[in-house]
Amino acid sequence: MSNSRQGWRLPLSRRDVLSGAAAVSLTGLAACGRKEKTAEPPPAPDGPPKGSLEWAVAGPWRAQDKIRDAARHPMETLRFFGLQPRMTVVEFWPGSGWWTEILAPYLAEGAGKYVAAGFQTGPGADPSQVALMAAFQQRFTNDRRLYGEIELSAFGPTSGPVTLAGTADMVLFMRNIHAWMAAGIAEKAFADAWAALRPGGVLGVEQHRLGPEQDQDPAAANGYVQEAFVKQLAAEAGFVFVAASEINANERDKKDHPFGVDTLPPVSLTAPRGSPPNPTFDRSKYDAIGESDRMTLRFRKPE
Repeated sequence: MSNSRQGWRLPLSRRDVLSGAAAVSLTGLAACGRKEKTAEPPPAPDGPPKGSLEWAVAGPWRAQDKIRDAARHPMETLRFFGLQPRMTVVEFWPGSGWWTEILAPYLAEGAGKYVAAGFQTGPGADPSQVALMAAFQQRFTNDRRLYGEIELSAFGPTSGPVTLAGTADMVLFMRNIHAWMAAGIAEKAFADAWAALRPGGVLGVEQHRLGPEQDQDPAAANGYVQEAFVKQLAAEAGFVFVAASEINANERDKKDHPFGVDTLPPVSLTAPRGSPPNPTFDRSKYDAIGESDRMTLRFRKPE
């Protein structure tokens, strides 16, 4: 019988097993000694996220107008109205663009649309309004990267539709109703807003507020309008009242100023409008009041 071990495989020796275990152990120790690289956290953004309403309100392009935010409460006001980034928003008489510089960038970033229904110009137009509209266009249509493609239209005594009928999600009347009452076009403003809005669309109103115990001047010469009168104008146009906010209230404003609401900041008249400034007029009382007491109302066009 052959004792040959040919074809057999000898088992590993103790030394071989120990050597293998040591190698594994050393490899593990080496791995443990290495520090794993961890991903660095992304740098914190400077300011609010781009495209947010906070970003639009905080924008550096608003450097000259931010000083009035404490009195005008843009963030709270626009949130109360229910502003969303994809909306089509029409602002009647945007003036120099205090709200435009918030609304236009916000809507441009959010794939929305901003429509500026400015003063109606043409033969017989107020030269100051013509100049203001020219400055507005120069400022806001030459920087499409920031403000997007602003749609320009007009509102006035004989103006047509402010935008394509039934396409707006929101219309804003920001402290202009008294001027339309003086011009005899307040009812037209509400009718034009109704035509522009889609069913369910929002009409947001901010207006200098007359006390309910005070008599309403039909021409609102002092700039103040009763809240009940604004609600009546809206109801007559077909709007449903939704809510009121005291965001822009100012109990210090007693509405009894010598040059009307324009005695207060930011206009700060010291003499009747159209007259030279009066350097001896004591402004301290009116500057201490601050900006006017204002109603802030939300209406809806029924579905």
